Amino acid sequence: MNRLAHHQGIHKFFTMLGLALYFSKPVMKHLVHIVDAMITKGFSGTLTDLHHGSFHPNHRTTLSHFFTKSPWEEETLLRKLQQWILRRVERIAKQENQPLFVSIDDTICQKTKPSSRATHAIQGCDWHYSHSEKKSIWGHSLVWFMVHTATQAFPFAFRLYDKTAGKSKGELAIEMLSSLDVRRPVYVLMDSWYPSKKLIEACLKQGFHVIAMLKTNRILYPKGIAIQAKQLARYIESKDTRLVTVGQERYRVYRYEGAIHGLDDAVVLLAWKADQPMTSEHLHCVLSTDRELSDEDILRHYAQRWSIECFFRQAKDQLKLDGYRVRQVRAVKRYWILVQLAYVYSLFESNSDFSDGLDLLHKRKGHSLVEFIYCAAKQNIPIDTVKKQLHVA
Repeated sequence: MNRLAHHQGIHKFFTMLGLALYFSKPVMKHLVHIVDAMITKGFSGTLTDLHHGSFHPNHRTTLSHFFTKSPWEEETLLRKLQQWILRRVERIAKQENQPLFVSIDDTICQKTKPSSRATHAIQGCDWHYSHSEKKSIWGHSLVWFMVHTATQAFPFAFRLYDKTAGKSKGELAIEMLSSLDVRRPVYVLMDSWYPSKKLIEACLKQGFHVIAMLKTNRILYPKGIAIQAKQLARYIESKDTRLVTVGQERYRVYRYEGAIHGLDDAVVLLAWKADQPMTSEHLHCVLSTDRELSDEDILRHYAQRWSIECFFRQAKDQLKLDGYRVRQVRAVKRYWILVQLAYVYSLFESNSDFSDGLDLLHKRKGHSLVEFIYCAAKQNIPIDTVKKQLHVA
């Protein structure tokens, strides 16, 4: 019987990435089926779902073997995906005459803490503090790296943060930065947990600028005097600020130019939402290593970082980034790479928005099933054979 029509779309995307040169036909078939299952409505992350959602012809154990033992190179898959993403974002940025943005952030994939009797716990889990939930959570902590233009954002790379391995999240970010080979101007965006001296220097060394939120206790040196940003803010009155509009929000902004702790020369915006009092609890400090940028551009560029938050939410809600049950670290990493592949495929199909792409793929799958059943009926294929192929037997 013929391939389901919507599988052809996935296969075509993989061929465009150049995967067929590196992977055997059976591996390609597995990849198509897995990505198909991940973009199915109601996918939960389990191997059973991967098996069912994609109408996989082989037994479920071959899927678990594919994640744990099969000798395909997931790093090659990631590299080909990254090459395609970079070509794409450079082209879009050139057309829009805009810089490229890179967002760095981390997220926790929560797992149930195994009992002391559990013989097969998931490898690489640990307690990680969640800033959003204000408590420690058991699971995997991933540092992600997104590359985006003003209109499209792609998950580019990730590293598993392993406390026992001794590398900080900042060091993992530096490792990932080194794989970024682009011609366009780049702004690296990060929240206040990341802009250490070491990470900022690594960005500048690669010719990238940094725009980052700073903690309000960061030391500035107005007229050579060391003072925390929040203390400096006490001396600022609203007449010293200017009103800046970014999207729907208006801010009162005071621009500081000069040295900050760990950097000789930078811009720091001390900003308050226009409808809030100018107190230290409402203060936002935004660093830019590019001194040419206007206040508006600094804040507007920083707002692009929101796309990594959206990616975390969508990847967890829709593609079950944290839904895996495989236990070995390599199998888990393979799972994450395939979630990334499914995410980029959905973006590719809609040409802009992940959610639109997913809706489109859901519809396409429905049509493809109806066509499949219709063709089978026309060819007088017995109904039991059709049911079996669609896992409803």
